[in-house]
Amino acid sequence: MFQFILRRTVGAVVTLFLIGAATFLLFVAAPSDYASLACGKDCSPARLEDIRQALGLNLPIAQQFWDFMSGIVTGRDFPQGHCDAPCLGQSFYYNEMVWSLIKDRFPLTLSLTIGALVVFLVVGLGAGMISAYKRGSLVDKVATGTSMVLSSFQIYFLGPIALIVLVYQTGWMEDPKYVPFTEDPIGWLVGLSIPMAVMATIFTAQYTRMARASMIEQLAEEHVRTARAKGMSQKYVFFRYAWRGSLIPIVTVLGIDISALLGGGVVTELTFSLQGIGRLAVDGASQKDLPLTMGIMLFGAFFILILNILTDIVYAYIDPRVRLS
Repeated sequence: MFQFILRRTVGAVVTLFLIGAATFLLFVAAPSDYASLACGKDCSPARLEDIRQALGLNLPIAQQFWDFMSGIVTGRDFPQGHCDAPCLGQSFYYNEMVWSLIKDRFPLTLSLTIGALVVFLVVGLGAGMISAYKRGSLVDKVATGTSMVLSSFQIYFLGPIALIVLVYQTGWMEDPKYVPFTEDPIGWLVGLSIPMAVMATIFTAQYTRMARASMIEQLAEEHVRTARAKGMSQKYVFFRYAWRGSLIPIVTVLGIDISALLGGGVVTELTFSLQGIGRLAVDGASQKDLPLTMGIMLFGAFFILILNILTDIVYAYIDPRVRLS
């Protein structure tokens, strides 16, 4: 297992380096002039030249690339001060270090991602497994039909409906807001419950159908039929033999859906006016804040790689044959 994790980690580091290099090349090739954007309107030529020199834009491309990549590990010096590692540059729109902005906004996005992940895994897998266990019954038909209907909805459609019904008309809940989990766990859960539920709805429908199909397929395997022939109970065979095997394709798809989950977080934050990484990315793109956009791209790639490594570890635990590949 250690060698398996080590291989995945080394591969992730190489991938992150390549993403950083590609991001830098896109930044250099961008038609917008970073110095002009940072200088703002009514910028004098002398001021523009000072900014170019301060940011190292007059240096050769190779030197700029080295400063950019090494700054992530060791930090960099800017006119406004030193940027501690991991230094992702300085946002000229917010006039702050990109990493500081990401640190302030990331807890909200992480809360949405983890909350939605837990909801759709528990509800989706649970409903799928029950549907497979009671295949052909009314429960199976209701679960399958509901998942098919919910899968056609989108976050930007369900979000406003949830706000109108739960907040504006009935007053059962307050407008979504973020409260740090360490300060008030109950307030954190209540404040983000609607966005989490809406974000998880689409994935819940997908994983309900996937879990049902995977479990039905596992129940038809030879080793499951053999266990039944030995006189083992239906529940024991279901949870002891079929359950673990049915998780393999689900974990595989989950690793692919991680990026989609983050994309859904962007739409969710915009729908509910939450100030997370998604809103920060939109602001950076709309203001042509290239350092901020680059920093968010790199951080998003790092976050996805970490989640993929965790997914691979779970996959290897479920199916030991993966560790030999």
